Amino acid sequence: MKRFHVHVGVADLDASIAFYSSLFGAEPSVTKSDYAKWMLDDPRINFAISQKCGAAKGVEHLGLQVEDEAELAEVYGRLKAANGPVMEEGATTCCYAKSEKSWIGDPDGVVWEAFLTMGDSTVYGESPDFAGLASDNAAANACCAPSVTAPTRTSSSTCC
Repeated sequence: MKRFHVHVGVADLDASIAFYSSLFGAEPSVTKSDYAKWMLDDPRINFAISQKCGAAKGVEHLGLQVEDEAELAEVYGRLKAANGPVMEEGATTCCYAKSEKSWIGDPDGVVWEAFLTMGDSTVYGESPDFAGLASDNAAANACCAPSVTAPTRTSSSTCC
């Protein structure tokens, strides 16, 4: 069963841990000096926060976490069918976890990852270069989110 993933950059990790612990009614399942994660079943979400020097605050990326290789293959197929720019990262270390993952940018540059976690790591990990996937809202040095530019739009309409 897939789990929705949200990663948020925060300015004050301790204050954010207190806030989200109260909001979710649960303490984080993982806490590091620069990172915390809640693996909740109600709602079924992998919610992570991190505090990185110079990183943007707010939603960094969204994702789908899968439980096995068959689900990962299914989601990878959906990524390719979505006809967006896909970055196949493969085996990596990110957010204190060892994973297999790929990334895609939606039409507005919102970054999504699809991943299978295979174990814990003692290090945070590195962000790869994902030229062509993300909006300006995706932090260049945040978690493991791509640091790239959104597709160009030709519409002359203004927002809202």
